Amino acid sequence: MTPAARPQTIQIFLPLGDPRGIRIAEITTRIVQLIEVPRPQLDVFLAMPESEQVAVYFLFGQSEDGAEPKVYIGQTGDLRKRLASHNKDKDFWQRALVLISRTGSLTQTHGLFLEWQCLQAARQAGRYLTENGNAGTRPHTPAPLEADCMEIFDTGRTLLATLGYPLFDPVANPAGPAGETELFYYRRAGTDARGEYTAEGFVVLKGSKGRAQIAKAFEHHSFAKRRNELIEQGRIVVEGDVTVFTEDVLFASPSGASAVVCAAASNGWLDWKTARGETLSEVKRGG
Repeated sequence: MTPAARPQTIQIFLPLGDPRGIRIAEITTRIVQLIEVPRPQLDVFLAMPESEQVAVYFLFGQSEDGAEPKVYIGQTGDLRKRLASHNKDKDFWQRALVLISRTGSLTQTHGLFLEWQCLQAARQAGRYLTENGNAGTRPHTPAPLEADCMEIFDTGRTLLATLGYPLFDPVANPAGPAGETELFYYRRAGTDARGEYTAEGFVVLKGSKGRAQIAKAFEHHSFAKRRNELIEQGRIVVEGDVTVFTEDVLFASPSGASAVVCAAASNGWLDWKTARGETLSEVKRGG
């Protein structure tokens, strides 16, 4: 569950003076820091004293075709050795994000629980493909320590999103108490899909139904490739003549979303409509 939004002050320090290089982010009233390390500058980070701590870390990258963002989540008491090892044996990642305590107060028990919690939350959000082989087992953690871990997790969630990695945030907007979220529908050619237009793109919601039979002219389209990937990942399943979304799926554009739903070329700005029959273009672009 996403914590309630509230004003916060976040400080970002550039130890090398390069906004695209190593960045250290922290909420000014807390002891947790998140350090972003570009892979080419890994040796610089490993020479910093911050690399000597117990840490939870995230390796971010892309699939080979660049279509899907990926993440590997780990924890270690020997960060220098672990990241050096990943630099040799994992090809996909471009940036490491390292969560530590400014006071050096994280223990291995903190690390084990946070690794498990982060894996569960990342897979539930579904934004990134996780490179971890399994989701692990919840470690035994005393209640006071678990409370500490959840506060650290909430801080880490905010800092990750601030640096551009909303790993734990759901792709769909949670509706408020009055259900303010505007829904759009695609109901034609045997489809029954629902979606939301968000700041990041268009989200097709879990349970939406699309066409199983793909249009011949669409077979080699980039959106058809995206559709096939979602089916391979199990995020869309084929059930007879229809496809069913098994989770909320974020698309970069409304047209990509509607094309995957109807398995044919589509103008999402015109084909997604409110329950009142207004097009997405009319609602969001004024015509």
